Amino acid sequence: MTVPTSPTSPPLATAPVSPHLAEGEPLKPNRPKPSRLKLTYDIVMLIAISIDLLLISLDAILMSNFSANAANWLTMSEALVWYQTTLHDPLRTVGGFFTLFLVFELLVRWAISIKDKVYYRWFFFPFVHWYEVLGCFPQLRALRLLRAVVIGRRLYQLGYQVLPQTWINRIKFYIDLLLEELSDRVILTTIQNFRQELTNSDTHKSFIDSTIAKNRDEIEAALLSVLRAELVPKLQALTAASGGGNILATEVGNAIEEGLANTPELRRYLRMIPIAGSLIESQLQHVGHNIGENVIYALNTRLLDPELLDSLMVAIASGVAQINTNVPALDTLISSIIEDSLTEFEAQVKVQQWKHQDMLNL
Repeated sequence: MTVPTSPTSPPLATAPVSPHLAEGEPLKPNRPKPSRLKLTYDIVMLIAISIDLLLISLDAILMSNFSANAANWLTMSEALVWYQTTLHDPLRTVGGFFTLFLVFELLVRWAISIKDKVYYRWFFFPFVHWYEVLGCFPQLRALRLLRAVVIGRRLYQLGYQVLPQTWINRIKFYIDLLLEELSDRVILTTIQNFRQELTNSDTHKSFIDSTIAKNRDEIEAALLSVLRAELVPKLQALTAASGGGNILATEVGNAIEEGLANTPELRRYLRMIPIAGSLIESQLQHVGHNIGENVIYALNTRLLDPELLDSLMVAIASGVAQINTNVPALDTLISSIIEDSLTEFEAQVKVQQWKHQDMLNL
């Protein structure tokens, strides 16, 4: 299926790609570096926006009640009044002109992006640069800081050291610290809420039932794997003729031999036979011993057949997987496992990883 194209908009696959497709986006290896003029313009705008934000912040501080109280305490009220009556209005006027300049500059860049077909549609520009659009409003002038950050990041990606590496490392450290602390608080709160839910008997029972019911096939497969890997080799080793099987057969043969020897009726009847009675008794005990050994070997051969043994393991695993969840011992076991898991996970979350970083290297 072909996509209809507008005569003023090139197809998506053939649309030209600008070196500055979006501010802050890292340059690709096959993307040419921006011109010296653009780099100079970015640096000038970075400085201008930084100065504007600095003046706005100082003006806001000096016009606040806190500054008035601090000036009274430091006996500098006259200097503060002089600033408020002499410099405040001119600075506001300069800030207004700078805002108009930002609006004009934004419109010019929008027109250039339309001319160069930077974006697939002409109206994409204000959505991509939303922070610049909103930063033109006096009430949202703090968003201009975001543009300064974007310009600085782009210059940093191009290999220009905007800030000292020590500052960058410290900023990254505090950002990681903030994100880690926030995420830890969220996770710990979630664990606490989960614990409270498990204290409800209905919720706890429903959780166990649904968990086992949804995972019966996995439980059966896991049990079958364990039985095949652990139990089957031990049974085969226990009953093998060269190992435990020989011991078992010998013990059964000895038991039958002792049983025949300790049967007084058999001994009495055999002694009634002159001369050969004692010999028959001895041979009969020896035959009984051999019969016991042969029975064990025959049972091992039949019962421990690989196919029969595997079907037995499958039946055992299937039976255990269909376990009744109403057993109190099972409920206690699962509760203990869940509690121990939550406690261990909570202890791991509480470890503040940022404390393990070497602060001296920042």
